[in-house]
Amino acid sequence: MTSTAGPRARAAWDALVSRAGAGEIPSVAQVLEVVDGLPAVAPEQMLGSWRGGGLATGHPWDGLLEACGWHGKRFTSAEDVDPLVFEDARGLFAVNPALVPLGLLVRHPGLGRSGAARTVARRSLRAARTRRPAARLRRVEHRGVVTATMVYDALPVQDHFRRVDDGTVVGVMDMRGMRDPFVFTLHRG
Repeated sequence: MTSTAGPRARAAWDALVSRAGAGEIPSVAQVLEVVDGLPAVAPEQMLGSWRGGGLATGHPWDGLLEACGWHGKRFTSAEDVDPLVFEDARGLFAVNPALVPLGLLVRHPGLGRSGAARTVARRSLRAARTRRPAARLRRVEHRGVVTATMVYDALPVQDHFRRVDDGTVVGVMDMRGMRDPFVFTLHRG
């Protein structure tokens, strides 16, 4: 069983989240320094449904997923992963990430900050829904630690996970062409 964060790593994480909650935006480098102190996650420990949340780092995508109705991720098995689960008035639904213009958002990061673009995205996501898995879980070395990593099927994207506690993990999204990784949290349930 992979351990939860030790007292020092947990205190560093809690302090980071507290500062972010008070309006202080840590840099990606500061967040990664704290994430580096968190333990690895085994793929089998990711199984289940997770509610996602952002962690402001000044990344161009901060708040973008939440503004579009992002609910989280669903890991049915190591071979059956829904990397993007959204929620609207009709309930939860998985979206095919290959149909989301992530490359456009990498090339034009300000586009995601446009209220009009977010409204269009929120209204059109159901058209991109899928019942097929769109990612897999693997053990991958990231920043010197072998940990559970979600590998997207059709995109050059990997989400690397580190454990805070039994119900919380931090995700570091690495996408080809994106200067800094996008950091998010997942909470079980």
